[in-house]
Amino acid sequence: MVELRQGPPLARFALRGDAEMARHAGAAFAVLPPLQPCRAAEADGRAALWLGPDEWLLLAPHAALATVGDDLARALAGRAHSLVDVSHGTTTLLLEGAQADLALRAGCPLDLHADAFPPGMATRTVLARIGIVLWRRAPAAWQIEVAPSLAGYARAFLTEAARGFPRG
Repeated sequence: MVELRQGPPLARFALRGDAEMARHAGAAFAVLPPLQPCRAAEADGRAALWLGPDEWLLLAPHAALATVGDDLARALAGRAHSLVDVSHGTTTLLLEGAQADLALRAGCPLDLHADAFPPGMATRTVLARIGIVLWRRAPAAWQIEVAPSLAGYARAFLTEAARGFPRG
C-alpha cells in the first residue's frame, strides 16, 4: 500500500550556528535542534531537522511564519548565526504506506531499511537525480522536502515506482 499526497504549507527556516546557538534557538522555537547527526526532533507541529554539524531545517505551520521568525531573531540577537526564511524554496510531499520505502528505493541510493534509517531520521539525499530532504516520520510515513519546480517530477517518479502496489 502506498499513498502520495501534497503536504500542508509550512514555514521553513535554514538555521546555522554552533551548539550553544542551537540551544537558544530551541528555547525560542519550542523544539531543540538535534545535535545528533541525521536526526529530527518535533513537538506541537514544529520540527527541527539536522542537516549538518552546524545546520538545521526548522519547520512550522505556515501561519506561524512571522511569529517564528521574530521569536528566533530576538533569541539569537548578538549571537553568531545565520537564519534565513526558505519557506518558498521547497514544498512537502507525504509518502505513506507499508510499501512506501520500496517506492523510495527505486530512486534513492540510501539504505532505507528501518534498521539503517529508523523513524526520526532525516537527511539530504537524492531521489531520481533531484535533491531532496528525506525524513522518516514513522515506520511507514515519509516526508519529502523538494523544490516546487521539481515536485511534479518527484510525484510522477514515485507514482510510477509504486505502480502495481495497492493504493492506500
